[in-house]
Amino acid sequence: MARIKQVIKRTGAIVPFNQDRITNAIYRAAVAVGGRDRATAEKLSDQVVGILEEKSPPGHIPTIEEIQDVVEKVLIENGHARTAKAYILYRNERARRRQERAERSAHPSENIPWYKLWEVLDWAVEHDLHTYQALNARIARGEFPQIVRETDRAYNEDITTASEIIRERRDQVKIVIVAGPSSSGKTTTTVKLSHLLNKMGLSLVPLTVDNYFFDLELHPKDEFGDYDFETPQALDLELINEHLVCLIQGEEVSIPFYDFKTGQRHDEQTPMQIGPNDVILIDSLHGLYPPMTEGIDDERKFKLYIEPLLQLKGPGERYVRWTDLRLMRRMERDATHRAYDRQRTLEHWHYVRASEMRNIIPYVNQTDYIVNSGLPYELPVMKARLFPYFETWVEKYADDPLRTDAFTRAERVYHLLQVITVVEDDSPIPPDSLLREFIGGSCYDY
Repeated sequence: MARIKQVIKRTGAIVPFNQDRITNAIYRAAVAVGGRDRATAEKLSDQVVGILEEKSPPGHIPTIEEIQDVVEKVLIENGHARTAKAYILYRNERARRRQERAERSAHPSENIPWYKLWEVLDWAVEHDLHTYQALNARIARGEFPQIVRETDRAYNEDITTASEIIRERRDQVKIVIVAGPSSSGKTTTTVKLSHLLNKMGLSLVPLTVDNYFFDLELHPKDEFGDYDFETPQALDLELINEHLVCLIQGEEVSIPFYDFKTGQRHDEQTPMQIGPNDVILIDSLHGLYPPMTEGIDDERKFKLYIEPLLQLKGPGERYVRWTDLRLMRRMERDATHRAYDRQRTLEHWHYVRASEMRNIIPYVNQTDYIVNSGLPYELPVMKARLFPYFETWVEKYADDPLRTDAFTRAERVYHLLQVITVVEDDSPIPPDSLLREFIGGSCYDY
């Protein structure tokens, strides 16, 4: 039994020591460079703990930094140079982000689509939906149905514009990629885009990249021990790329099938081939991640990015955070369609967010078009569904050092929803609304 019982976090909080987190960190670094040997990760983790116990005087509580230093040492000394490099790069990246947050840098981020934001903000001001007070005032005047219609019209116009760009490039484009972070509305956007392109005479052939997941036992885990489906390394990127190259050349491939019930992939299950007028459609979190389509020339790809770029000021004159909108959406979707507990979604959201920041957000400005899926009317609807939960979570996590992220998010969303006028009746929201993807009642088959 390990002598180490506690660790000191960077915040200074003292929390229980969990060796599985070391194992998972090592395994994730190995997966990033193509490794899939969890047993080796466990052995290396044992070495890390052994060194810590040997060098730590009685009563000493190691810090996160001390543990990470030993992990680097063990990886290098055991000949795992590539894994060590991946681990060091990830560690340095996290340190850089913490430093940027601490300094509150005024330099504009390269990952933010500034021109698109200006368009969205201009629209919000024009429709008197740029502050929570303005939104509440319109609801008080009985204008909720109008808000829904105006918002959906703007969203649909975005998709129409994307379809027209694809039509202009129809002689070149062979792959349409719809990408974006969790709960941004990729599925509804893909369906709507497909309908428009079909009317233009384009035949879309979906490639479901979920079928390319590695077997569950080979997946990296998050720090709570749950299998991580959020990282692109959970997918067989090499095989996806190989199949895409073959398909575009007119060859037939055999698509695998991933059984989520057993956590196993069955290879060469479904034959697939595209004709000269067909376009491959990919709807994926990681559609913009370069290794997935690195064998395809850029002019053959149309890359669409979707994000709820809502430009609405909440309490304290601060703009509503897009990640908070997506968090609420995912809570409702998973609770409605997947019987997944809302609290668990909150507790694991920081991990989802970390993966997005590494593997999705950096490619925002490398796309051909950006669709705004932010809906001002989702806030009053989400308040009716979620406000009591956030009220409870603020109290539950207030003094829990292991759940500081959950508390921070819960408190922020609680204060936001607190000032929003609630709308209990969601009947003005049509069945083809993007929000129906998350709250139920959609006319689309997801």
